[in-house]
Amino acid sequence: MITRDEQGRAHLGRVEGFLQLLILLNMLAFACETLPGLSPGWQRVFGVFEALSVIIFTVEYLVRVAATRPRLGYVRSFMGVIDVLSILPFYLSLGFDLRSIRVLRLFRVLRLFKLARYSAAVQRFHLAFTYAREELVLFGTAALVVLYLAAVGIYHFENAAQPQVYASVFHSLWWAIVTLTTVGYGDAFPITLGGRVFTGFVLVAGLGIVAVPTGLLAAALAKAREHEKEVADAEKKADEEAKSGRG
Repeated sequence: MITRDEQGRAHLGRVEGFLQLLILLNMLAFACETLPGLSPGWQRVFGVFEALSVIIFTVEYLVRVAATRPRLGYVRSFMGVIDVLSILPFYLSLGFDLRSIRVLRLFRVLRLFKLARYSAAVQRFHLAFTYAREELVLFGTAALVVLYLAAVGIYHFENAAQPQVYASVFHSLWWAIVTLTTVGYGDAFPITLGGRVFTGFVLVAGLGIVAVPTGLLAAALAKAREHEKEVADAEKKADEEAKSGRG
């Protein structure tokens, strides 16, 4: 049974469980197709399975377009775009030989993102990102500035000692990224005293790069949970009032 929530999004009832299973089977089939020496028989099996899957996903897309209000809202939404991109390569391959364009095959992996619409936790994360959007954008801008300054600084200290590693500010960006994110691959490291001292300051800044967005999202998630509880309480109260009114 097709229903529509308060945002106008369509829900397909029990069919959604089947669609989730089909998505997982598609990911398994995609991985199996990469096995070396796959027999022609299995290639045909996977080809038929892909065709049937695309037909089902196409019907799902058309049903969601017809049932969602406003319809263009779904077509332009993130999930609507994912739904189209995940089936588009199949239809393009009917008129063109796309076997040489490997990146288009990867579009099939986008079907995995379709599972996001069935997860309450993912919906909560989306709401949390909405709450913290302005702060995250501001922090992201500040992080890019720090990243650039780190690349400039390490280039200044290490270029003369390691010209092959820190040949330019652009080359130094790799070191800045792995250091600020506290990954530290070890393929590029300072050998001068100034570079090592500067790296110490960058590492401290890197802790903030990781910690600040984590704190922002944690606070936003708490707010999202509170919002969900308020909505659930309001729906429960409305149901009780409706029942008492009928009584």
